[in-house]
Amino acid sequence: MFRLLVTGALVYVAYRVTQRMIQDVPDAVDPLLLPPPQNDRGALRRQSAANARR
Repeated sequence: MFRLLVTGALVYVAYRVTQRMIQDVPDAVDPLLLPPPQNDRGALRRQSAANARR
């Protein structure tokens, strides 16, 4: 019974900390922009091959 109480308390504290961290993040955060692929030619080749199979 004591372990269940301690586990519940830890889960609740983790939940509250997570909620506080989420609230601290500003709403105007820019999305993460992924770098362009380095090998466009290989991507086009795969895309062409996939279209040819259809």
